[in-house]
Amino acid sequence: MRRLRKDHLRPLVRESVLSLNDLIVPVFVDERIDSKVEIPSMPGYYRFSLKEVADEVGRAMELGLRAFIFFGIPGRKDEVGSSAFGSNDVVQKAVREVKREYEDAVVITDVCLCEYTSHGHCGVVRDKRILNDETLPIIARVAVSHAEAGADIVAPSGMMDGMVKAIRKALDGEGFEDIAIMSYSAKYASSFYGPFREAAESGYSFGDRRSYQMDFHNRREAIREVELDVEEGADIIMVKPALAYLDVIRDVRKRFELPLAAYNVSGEYSMVKAAERLGWMDGKALAYEILVAIKRAGADLIITYHAYEVAKML
Repeated sequence: MRRLRKDHLRPLVRESVLSLNDLIVPVFVDERIDSKVEIPSMPGYYRFSLKEVADEVGRAMELGLRAFIFFGIPGRKDEVGSSAFGSNDVVQKAVREVKREYEDAVVITDVCLCEYTSHGHCGVVRDKRILNDETLPIIARVAVSHAEAGADIVAPSGMMDGMVKAIRKALDGEGFEDIAIMSYSAKYASSFYGPFREAAESGYSFGDRRSYQMDFHNRREAIREVELDVEEGADIIMVKPALAYLDVIRDVRKRFELPLAAYNVSGEYSMVKAAERLGWMDGKALAYEILVAIKRAGADLIITYHAYEVAKML
């Protein structure tokens, strides 16, 4: 077995290869700030102002990265997240800015309400209940507004039943039949999201998200979730989080032929950075190994905060 393990032979027989085309860069855009702000729980990662976002995308593209997913932090919030779907709201402005400067950038937009609602939940709330059907027209409107701004792919993340169907119908009805949907199909209620909630200021004011996000004890349920999204018209399917859910990624890969994304989430990133700062581990080597493991499990695309450092390595 050791004959092919010499350094110069290893690449020849390598089974899983990570490339820059596999990586999607998360970008936080905050319309309230004038210059970038580091996210305390995500060392080395920032929220950017609207005037900086195109330059940041350009910097990433110089490294060979070309796909980005945008998350907006609005100047105001209300009960229904109305600042999520206006033509001059934060994500819409950011998409136009980036597409004006970098037409070839692949721009994906997160379609959810949690960053925009005063209560921090992903849907309409009544009597502390998150209402599924009442939320669907709003997220469909958000998706259309992103497409109008120039997004290439919309990515609904709220885990509302029927969200893919509602968005596909709305996009097609407005003449955006060629806009793809990357659905957060199997998204678990996870403790790994903590740093993201600080980054996007999307923490909830009551309860939790277990009534609409998946139970992390469940594996087979993920297949049912993905199957529904495929039937409703998803073009790309996703598992989130990634590192603790490699079994789910593998199951989905075996069952479905659509492109499969995995989200290497904020908590997974922050753990690596914490160990690196303490001098316990080689953070860059660990990040690369984690991303290869996600690819090896079956993911075609990986959303990751490690994209910049891994791009430099590759």
